[in-house]
Amino acid sequence: MSLHRRPADLPFPAAAPAGAASGAAHPAVVRAASAGGAAVSEQLPEWNLSDLYSGMDAPELEADLIKADIECKGFEEAYKGKLAGILASPEAGATLGAAVRRYEEIDDLLGRIASYGSLVYAGDTSDAARAKFYGDIQERLTDASTHLLFFTLELNRLDDAALEAAMAVPALGHYRPWIEDLRKDKPYQLDDKVEQLFHEKATTSRSAWSRLFDETISSLRFSVNGQELAIEPTLNQMQDPKEEVRRAAGLALADTFSKNVRLFSLVTNTLAKDKEISDRWRGFPDVASSRHLANRVEQEVVDAMVAAIRAAYPRLSHRYYALKARWFGKDKLEFWDRNAPLPKVITRDIGWGEAKDTVLSAYGAFSPRMAEIAGVFFDKDWIDAPTRPGKSPGAFAHPTVPSAHPFVLLNYQGKPRDVMTLAHELGHGVHQVLAARQGALMAPTPLTLAETASVFGEMLTFRRLLDKAETAQARKIMLAQKVEDMINTVVRQTAFYTFERHVHTERRKGELTSEVLGEIWMKVQSESLGPAINLGAGYETFWTYIPHFIHSPFYVYAYAFGDCLVNSLYAVYEKAADGFAERYLQMLSAGGTKHHSELLAPFGLDARDPAFWQTGLSLIDRMITELEGMEAA
Repeated sequence: MSLHRRPADLPFPAAAPAGAASGAAHPAVVRAASAGGAAVSEQLPEWNLSDLYSGMDAPELEADLIKADIECKGFEEAYKGKLAGILASPEAGATLGAAVRRYEEIDDLLGRIASYGSLVYAGDTSDAARAKFYGDIQERLTDASTHLLFFTLELNRLDDAALEAAMAVPALGHYRPWIEDLRKDKPYQLDDKVEQLFHEKATTSRSAWSRLFDETISSLRFSVNGQELAIEPTLNQMQDPKEEVRRAAGLALADTFSKNVRLFSLVTNTLAKDKEISDRWRGFPDVASSRHLANRVEQEVVDAMVAAIRAAYPRLSHRYYALKARWFGKDKLEFWDRNAPLPKVITRDIGWGEAKDTVLSAYGAFSPRMAEIAGVFFDKDWIDAPTRPGKSPGAFAHPTVPSAHPFVLLNYQGKPRDVMTLAHELGHGVHQVLAARQGALMAPTPLTLAETASVFGEMLTFRRLLDKAETAQARKIMLAQKVEDMINTVVRQTAFYTFERHVHTERRKGELTSEVLGEIWMKVQSESLGPAINLGAGYETFWTYIPHFIHSPFYVYAYAFGDCLVNSLYAVYEKAADGFAERYLQMLSAGGTKHHSELLAPFGLDARDPAFWQTGLSLIDRMITELEGMEAA
């Protein structure tokens, strides 16, 4: 079960696998502007988690927790120490196939319970009752699932030739993609007792530190012009048209981050050391090897992508921010102006109904089936949109399990970027619905490909809006916004990946002080953003709020991978639209059953080709060139 988040700066990403409370939807109210400019009140939806469980004290939830414990123990009793013998029997394929199917059913049950616990917790991470509920759920599931650990370990000890022969039987052959992926982990698995120790200690090690980060971030308050704000609305003010508002928000963020930097440094050091211990025991050669393995992507592919993007910094981010500084009549932009709206541009808030129609119409123009699936999220209360005190910040799409359906969390505040966030998360949601047919073991998609669907959803929405632009000024605004989003997705996330590599590499030599972490941060930010951004005092602490560093080390390069991939995909679509939507939906429906090379082959694309990355980057380059032409005109 994986959680797909919006990347940092687009806007603030979700902090943890989580979401909101159960029960019927309780609409919240947002102030938005109508097309005519008049302020209107509009209800925002809150999700209904009753499709999972009716409440934290629901009898069916307790019954499933008891059932999960019984099923896990029963599975262990039925199969532990017996797989080699089963493989040697005449009915090996059928018997092993039945075992994997039973394992998958248990996995779905555990995933349903875990999803509910994390979604409830995200609704208000500051609520003690929800935090206890989430913690108790984690502990009980960890205890139960300990009895399942043996299964994948024993499967990986089976003879290759005998297992290959057994997969000729359809009952087991159905799970070939999962088994083949599993066996890629074989060189890094440990003795059963060590694996059990790692598993059981997770709730008091990595998970505990991640939870501390979540609850700390949600509880922080930032003093902005006499108001005490949570992190989400504070970051949102960095996009305010008024420079004095952006400056106040930027300084408030720096002040509060600085006051808490020692805690965040401790969390970062502890988790980096925890990862180093795990990597060392498992024998991973590089600090990011475990992520590459999980993503089913070769390190040389990632290295080629990162090298291409870093080489492109001058002609992308450096060049764009210099252009933006000229628009503002400055030699340099302050860090709080980086995502500012263009000067002398009248902006308006976008109501929820308009955002919904914009995204669904863009999806529908590409594929009616895609719009139909996305529409269900609105119709059946699968979206939690309003900003609330204590709610997990940012945005994510949580797939839950194939026997249920995904849920989307947003913090919708009516900004143009919020519309793109909706398009992004619904892209994940559509992907998750289509992949669910692969079952609990094979529906999950590696991050590199999972981000493709979300970024493609954004591209469809952007192109729809751009085609409807009525003036050159409107086109300029849209192009600038898209270039900034692409820079945040490609350049910023690559810089984040570079930061993580430095941090995890240096941590192997000893604990890192807050000052050293800040120095590493400032070095990679200066390299990526360029000389037109002034990274003033206080910015050295802005690494502290990025949740990806805590929850999913090295996750961030998946965004750059997805964006460049989508740019290449969209180029194919523009040249040969006939049949493209059908091939695209087939790609999403494959879930985790195919390698990226297999999925991209029908489109004539190959991520292993160094030229592939230049295709994606050239689109951003051309957009900046068009913006420069508008400036000259």
